[in-house]
Amino acid sequence: MAEAAPESQIPDKLFFKIGEVAELTGTKPHVLRYWESEFKMLRPAKGESGQRIYRRKDVELIFAIKRLLYEENFTIAGAKKQLQRLRGVRGETARVKPAPAKAPADPSPALPFEPAPEPDSEPPQPAVDLAWLRKEIQGILDILDGR
Repeated sequence: MAEAAPESQIPDKLFFKIGEVAELTGTKPHVLRYWESEFKMLRPAKGESGQRIYRRKDVELIFAIKRLLYEENFTIAGAKKQLQRLRGVRGETARVKPAPAKAPADPSPALPFEPAPEPDSEPPQPAVDLAWLRKEIQGILDILDGR
């Protein structure tokens, strides 16, 4: 029987402790700590007590690493390259595109970028607005830190 998609297995929370991530992903905590040393893009925050605090994107990355290593039989080095390649492809789609050299016959001006896609879901309710906004801002900061 096929396993459910990893994203559907992740509870709708902002933060996870290492034990929760280990249970969700079926991976031992020492393996997660080792992967942190090997995959520089996997950097969970640490709380005041030193406890690792994983975000949803960290958990999704762990599922991707596990799939590459255990299902697709990549080496650690191969998995790193594959993740960097995928990250580069995603980064390319978000970059600004140059305007065409000749203006098209259409009188509307060409935009130097692609407009953002419409969100798949409805905007968050006011009660969760700040949490949603924090998550979005953190995602943007993570993208900027990755350059």
